[in-house]
Amino acid sequence: MAFESLTERLQNVFKNLRKKGKISEADVQEATKEIRLALLEADVALPVVKDFIKRVRERAVGHEVIETLNPAQQIVKIVDEELTAIWVQKQQKLSNLQRFQPLS
Repeated sequence: MAFESLTERLQNVFKNLRKKGKISEADVQEATKEIRLALLEADVALPVVKDFIKRVRERAVGHEVIETLNPAQQIVKIVDEELTAIWVQKQQKLSNLQRFQPLS
């Protein structure tokens, strides 16, 4: 249930961004606020959410723009890359923990 809710909330954020021709810093702030709430409601740990939102805002407001993408697509791309980075980090940590399991 939480995953469907998170998906729906993120889709709504991106849908609202697509309606805009240009995205301002205020638009980025509003979008990341909604993403933050969606992640927290999905029980993502607060420190993870804070770090994620900080990185997304820095990249989105820092004008990391690819000419072939419209601004909304750029935000989607940034969010996707940051979520993937978090996932990879967590998987690496789990793999490291599994290697050091005590012997029975």
